Parts: sequence; structure tokens; C-alpha cells
Amino acid sequence: MDFKKIKAETTTIPRNLDELEITTGNVYESVMILAKRSNQISSEMKEELNQKLQEFASYTDNLEEVFENREQIEISKYYERLPKPTLIAYEEFLQEQIYFRNPARENRNRE
Repeated sequence: MDFKKIKAETTTIPRNLDELEITTGNVYESVMILAKRSNQISSEMKEELNQKLQEFASYTDNLEEVFENREQIEISKYYERLPKPTLIAYEEFLQEQIYFRNPARENRNRE
């Protein structure tokens, strides 16, 4: 996932609950969809960050030496400035970029 192209807010702002209800018809279902997508985004970001920081890993057990690497600091700061996963998920939800389905609802419709 390319986090540079995301147009989500970087700070928390008040939201209109009616926007959440439009797609699913249920605010709580929408919140659960956002929570699950947020967890997916968070794990992707964490995995990507760990891969980038793995290049700078030191495999020595010497606690006396601490190396400050400018590139490592810049990578960490970049990820800190990114929008939070919940805000990214919310933006994707509003733009209808999230695929979701409710198996319980589908089973009721079949019966």
C-alpha cells in the first residue's frame, strides 16, 4: 500500500454519524467495518516499517554502543507523520473503496 497517496486527515476531527450510516444502514456495523480495516492497515504499516528498519539492525549484544543513524530516524519520523490507520480506513470507507459483506444478512436473505 502506498501511504503517500492517501488524502486522509492527519488529526482527529468531529465526524457526522449520518455519513457512517449511509452505506450499511447501521452505524455499529460501519464502525466494525472501519475497525477491521484499520487493523489491516495498521499491520501493513507495521510490517513495512519493520522491513525498512531491519536494514539498520545491529546483531551485536553490546549495550554500551548506541548508533544513531540519520536515515533510520527519518524513516521513523515519516511513519509518525502519516495519518492514523483509523483515519485512513474512514477515508476509504467514505470513498467506497472498502469491500465488505455480512454473512449473517446473506443467510437470512436466502431463507
